[in-house]
Amino acid sequence: MNLKEEVTRQLDSFTDAELYEVVQYLALLRYRSRITPHDYDEQQLAALYGEFAEEDRALAEEGITDYASALAKEDAE
Repeated sequence: MNLKEEVTRQLDSFTDAELYEVVQYLALLRYRSRITPHDYDEQQLAALYGEFAEEDRALAEEGITDYASALAKEDAE
């Protein structure tokens, strides 16, 4: 089994909440790959923020319901 198949196999077993975390991590990796710690300026950071701001907002809105449900479930246990 190659690496891509293993990742796919793992993702198939994840819950929606776990997949949400994976999406967040992938966004971080994508962001980090575009700049290096010593190779950025304020305009570049502002452009990256603008590029991902709407997606971040949408993911946060989508995930808040799952988060609230998970908290309620944890409190009930």
